[in-house]
Amino acid sequence: MKLWENRMSVRKSKQRGITFIGLVFFGILLACAVMITVRVLPTAVEYQAVQKAVQRASEASTIAEVRGSFDKATVLEGIKSITSQDLEITKEGEKVVVSFSYQQEIPLFGPAYLTLKYAGRSK
Repeated sequence: MKLWENRMSVRKSKQRGITFIGLVFFGILLACAVMITVRVLPTAVEYQAVQKAVQRASEASTIAEVRGSFDKATVLEGIKSITSQDLEITKEGEKVVVSFSYQQEIPLFGPAYLTLKYAGRSK
């Protein structure tokens, strides 16, 4: 009888793996991570488009030209989070510097939101 019990305890100690509850838990975590990524990715892509549009707009020499160039880019790139009126246009020496900042609220579930703050400037 003791030999049988020793063999059973040896088999149990060598068993490895994940329990069903652990699998469900990690599945839920993975689903939440995918859900957040799917909702954040479009805002990150739009931020890259804004950054490129600001860089191109900073090549203009007047404020009106900068705003006009950015407005054209918003139409072409489909930028909806920021307008040319939200840009801060300054001059450093002979160079035009365009800065921007805006935030995006992404609804997650119920009353929970994820707020992302984006900011940048031309080089």
